[in-house]
Amino acid sequence: MHSGTINLKGRSFLTLKDFTPEEILYLVDLAAEYKDKKKNGILHDTLRGKNIALIFEKTSTRTRCSFEVAAHDLGMGATYLDPSVSQIGKKESIADTARVLGRMYEGIEYRGYAQSIVEELARNAGVPVWNGLTNEYHPTQMLADMLTLKEHFGHLDGLRLTYMGDARYNMGNSLMIVCAKLGIHFTACTAEQYFPDEALVAQCREYAAQSGATITLTQDAMAGTKGADVIYTDVWVSMGEPEEVWEERIRTLSPYKVTRQIMDNAGEKSVFLHCLPAYHDLKTTVGREQSSKYGFTELEVTDEVFESAQSLVFEEAENRMHTIKAVIAATLGA
Repeated sequence: MHSGTINLKGRSFLTLKDFTPEEILYLVDLAAEYKDKKKNGILHDTLRGKNIALIFEKTSTRTRCSFEVAAHDLGMGATYLDPSVSQIGKKESIADTARVLGRMYEGIEYRGYAQSIVEELARNAGVPVWNGLTNEYHPTQMLADMLTLKEHFGHLDGLRLTYMGDARYNMGNSLMIVCAKLGIHFTACTAEQYFPDEALVAQCREYAAQSGATITLTQDAMAGTKGADVIYTDVWVSMGEPEEVWEERIRTLSPYKVTRQIMDNAGEKSVFLHCLPAYHDLKTTVGREQSSKYGFTELEVTDEVFESAQSLVFEEAENRMHTIKAVIAATLGA
C-alpha cells in the first residue's frame, strides 16, 4: 500500500478527472483490503459516531445498498433521502441544503441529474461530497470496475476495454477517463452520433499520452471488439429519459448488442462487464413493456453472454460496496 504518500481526507469524490492515477489505484487497493477484511470477518468500524446523508434524486439498488452497508460496516449511521422526501432545488436551494446537511453529517452522497448539482453541493457543504451518479459521470462505478478487472487479470495497465452502446453519458465518459488515466486502451464502439463529447475525448487523449493508453472511436463492431480483454455495455435508455427515444436507440444501437459472436471476436480470455440493471431477458416490467412494442427478447446483451462464464457482472456489483467503502473511509480519514 502506498498510503504513506496519499491522503484524501476532506476531499470530495465528484469525477475521476480530479484524481491522479496513483490516487485512483490507492482507492482500488484500499477497497481490496476492506474486501479481504469483510471476507475474513475482521471488523473495521473505525468511523463510529459519524453519520452520512444519502441524497437520491434517482432511485438505485446497488448504489444505495453499497453506501448503506459500507457505512454500517465502518460503524456509521446513514440517512436515506429518497426522491419524494428530498426538497433539494425545489423548496430549498442546493446551496442551502448543502449548508444544512454539512452541519449534521460528516459526508454527503448525491445521486441524480446534472453534474453541476453535485459540484454545488461540494462547494457549500464543508464536508466531503460523493457522486453516486450524475448524467455526466459515475466515478464509484469506475472503482468497482477497476477492482473487478485487477482481481481477474492481476493488472490493469495495458488491458484493452471496448465500450458498446451510447457513449455520450456517464458510463462512456467515466470509462474513457479511468482507462486513459490508468493505461488501459479504450475503444468506444457505437454509432457516430453516440460518440463521447469531443472536448472530453481531447482531454482524455492528454491523460492517455501520460499513461501510454490509446483512445479509439469506431462504428465497426467487429474491428472495435477484436482482441479486446473487456467488453462493456450499459442499458441503451437511461432512467428519466423520454419514452420516444426507445425506438431510435434500438434501431441505431442494435449492431452493438453484445452477442456470442462479439465475445468470440474478442477472444476466449475476454470478460463481460455491465453496471446493471441489464435487459438480457424479459423478466422485468420495463423489458416486457418495451418488448411488446418493439419485439425484442434481449437488448444490449444476450442472455447467453450475460449468464456465461465470461460475465463478471455480479462480482462487479459486489465490488461497488467495497470500493464505496474505500472512498468513504479515505475521504473521512478512517
